Amino acid sequence: MESILAWINDQAAAARAQYSVNPWIFLGLMVACAPFFYYSIYRLVRAVAHKDKGRITLWSSVFLAATATPYLYVLLFGRNLPWYIYLILAALVAQGVYSLVKKIRGPRG
Repeated sequence: MESILAWINDQAAAARAQYSVNPWIFLGLMVACAPFFYYSIYRLVRAVAHKDKGRITLWSSVFLAATATPYLYVLLFGRNLPWYIYLILAALVAQGVYSLVKKIRGPRG
């Protein structure tokens, strides 16, 4: 067990040294955002069921923020990341924003 923990700490130190991203902060952000993520899904489903456009907008925004926060940390503070990581992170954030805007505008017709 100690060798596994030592390996995890070595990997975290290597990530901090090479990419300037602290995996423990990333993990902390993921854990801190989890309650907001799940609660926003619950509230979003209720808002959609009641067709409450104002609440849909609010809870979609909370959902997007809870989902994107850890990845924005990597995007903003990461250094020396491979180019495709920036592309993937930007695509994930853009997809979230697109989905939010699409949900807010609702069906046209």
